[in-house]
Amino acid sequence: MKFKATLTALCCAVMTCTAASTAEAAKIGVSMPTQALQRWNQDGANMKSELEKAGYEVELLYAGDNDIPTQVNQIENMVAGGCEVLVVAAIDGSALTEALRGAKEKNIPVISYDRLIMNSDAVTYYATFDNYKVGQMQGKFVEDALKLKDGDGVKYTEFFTGPTDDNNVNFFWGGMIEIIQPYLDSGKLVCRSGQTTMAQAATLNWNLEEAQKRMENLIASQGYGPDGGTQLDAVICSNDSTAQGVVNALVGNGYDATNIPLVTGQDCDRPNVKFMKRGLQSMSIFKDTRTLAAQVVKMVDAIVQGKEVPVNDTKTYNNGTGIIPSFLCEPVVGTKANYKELLIDSGYYKEKEI
Repeated sequence: MKFKATLTALCCAVMTCTAASTAEAAKIGVSMPTQALQRWNQDGANMKSELEKAGYEVELLYAGDNDIPTQVNQIENMVAGGCEVLVVAAIDGSALTEALRGAKEKNIPVISYDRLIMNSDAVTYYATFDNYKVGQMQGKFVEDALKLKDGDGVKYTEFFTGPTDDNNVNFFWGGMIEIIQPYLDSGKLVCRSGQTTMAQAATLNWNLEEAQKRMENLIASQGYGPDGGTQLDAVICSNDSTAQGVVNALVGNGYDATNIPLVTGQDCDRPNVKFMKRGLQSMSIFKDTRTLAAQVVKMVDAIVQGKEVPVNDTKTYNNGTGIIPSFLCEPVVGTKANYKELLIDSGYYKEKEI
């Protein structure tokens, strides 16, 4: 019995020592763009938690409020500070080429997180959601809700997306416009402002206030309004911060849950879930950051252990230096009808939070 106890203790000590040496052997640097948006706080927190559970030392840094020089400096310090893998959510997908040159020189693998880092051969892998599908889902929701395929009459819309330096915008917009463009071409769907290109619909830094200001300008210039104003049936927003700005502008100009246009979004941010519950926002794409964080941990594990890294797309994402092996997680449509099952029952939010 004494021998058994000693052997058990020895085995436990060996396991503890092995776990400790794994953690010591792999310091992971995680660079997030901002704490000003809820989703990046959640991404960073989930990533740090999952990596630490797996036994890694984690250096998590936020680049102020989307401050590119801060992110560049932080990444350079991570490279110099002994990080063995970098996970980077870029502010500007084209601004990190020089910052990552040191990672390339030191053979430090770089996982581009959510937003693809462009024009850098230091990028080893890409982990994200299927962002083209996000746009398709938003477009399909509008197509179905407005009965564009089979309905009679003309419907009216405006468009809001993010900054053109965010490579994800190309996919959000591309997926959405694939569904919507035929109706613009046929005249079944009309954008009164004529602002139908990605550049015209862009919102700097996905900023809520910028989106609200632009929507207020559109209301004034196009005469949109609930009481005898010009008809507006949908505002297609690529994410929730732009949607929040749009809803604020619409409510500020007399719209309510009985007459507000259809508004799309993405991320299921808390204020927007509240909007959906109140009937002020029609849908939001849910991208469970826990799923993405868990997938990144699997990728980090494979890199550290010298195993094959799990990817499911080797054709789509070219960052200007070649195709980047990627893993795409599945997005889900969230609405007033399913938010409880999707967000509360799954433990993503507590009921009191929304």
